Amino acid sequence: MDTEKEGLFHHCILSDKERKNLAIFELVRKNGPISRTEISHITDINIVSISNYVKEYISSNILVETGWDVSTGGRRPELVELNTKSLYVIGLDIGISNIIATITDFSINVIAKVKIPSPAADAKAAALNAVEELLTISKVERSKIKAIGIGAAYSNDRSPSIRKAIVEKFGISTFMGSDAACAAFGEKQLNPKANAENLLFMYSDMGCGIVIKGDAYFGAGGNAGEIQISREHISKEEELLFFRGSQYLKPWGVDLGITQTAKHEIEKGIGTKIVACAKGDLKNITTEVVIEAARQDDDLAADIVRNAGMNLGIRIAYLVNLFNPEVVVVGGGIEKAGELILEPIRKTVKKLAFSGQANIVKIITSALGEDAVSLGAASLATREIFLKA
Repeated sequence: MDTEKEGLFHHCILSDKERKNLAIFELVRKNGPISRTEISHITDINIVSISNYVKEYISSNILVETGWDVSTGGRRPELVELNTKSLYVIGLDIGISNIIATITDFSINVIAKVKIPSPAADAKAAALNAVEELLTISKVERSKIKAIGIGAAYSNDRSPSIRKAIVEKFGISTFMGSDAACAAFGEKQLNPKANAENLLFMYSDMGCGIVIKGDAYFGAGGNAGEIQISREHISKEEELLFFRGSQYLKPWGVDLGITQTAKHEIEKGIGTKIVACAKGDLKNITTEVVIEAARQDDDLAADIVRNAGMNLGIRIAYLVNLFNPEVVVVGGGIEKAGELILEPIRKTVKKLAFSGQANIVKIITSALGEDAVSLGAASLATREIFLKA
């Protein structure tokens, strides 16, 4: 299938071959080394088809044969696994403050990482420099980089031009998606606690990413409100309800207003440990500084974090009612507060969400931290290679 816009990650209805490609990929990724017979048994795809698929993957250098399994009678089955030594992908997070680039093997094991400031005036040059630096420090041959995935806010109109510049300079297939959708997919793939069919990722206050039925996903940018929906898994009524309820997704600031609120309260003359944690300079106040003061039992900092959790809990409750996720992952930096932010979120969701859903959903913090977007983009780039195999 083709996506509606050039260079976007696939997130719509897949063809039969693409679904089989994806099923085999996920199985080999999670359980490899694995035999063709076992792949056939688990996927319910006949062994002849599996053998043909695997033959194509091996000829494309995507899979490699890696020894023999124990025989249960007759010929010993040969095992295959992802080629992690000759194929690599790059994940690129085009953030407001920073650009994070990671290079991984096909199992999304990180080989190298680069983090540089993202200047508003020339983010394109910064992104190109990040990829160039990543290739230099990783010492991975450019010919072995099979795809680049970009996660960026769809409100960022620079993203398509950045993608085009990367393709022109490096000649590597490049795909892009929303930062929140990439982060959601990364958490589902790489966070053992987030292995659920229906997953919601709250990217601080910048947006949300949703995985539905384990495959479809979309991202909602908190700033622009742009939506990419897999219409196979969401009804017109649900889509309309989502847009009608968009007021719950309007942004309250990059970090839920934590930093701005702290500065405002301090300027009013309220005594707080936040000042000491910021080394006496209001310019040094960040989300991490406020969280640190809250951990030191500072009343103001604790109230700010608690209120932020309640505000985030309101939008999570709305989305829980709409999508009924099994897991909600909180990330984008705010997860560093741990239970300080999770407790008010959980209380708010329990109060505002439908009781059946509120009692089922599990709310956890991101396991990938600041790398969620870049690793999610790398995971999706790997997925694209398999979909097109």
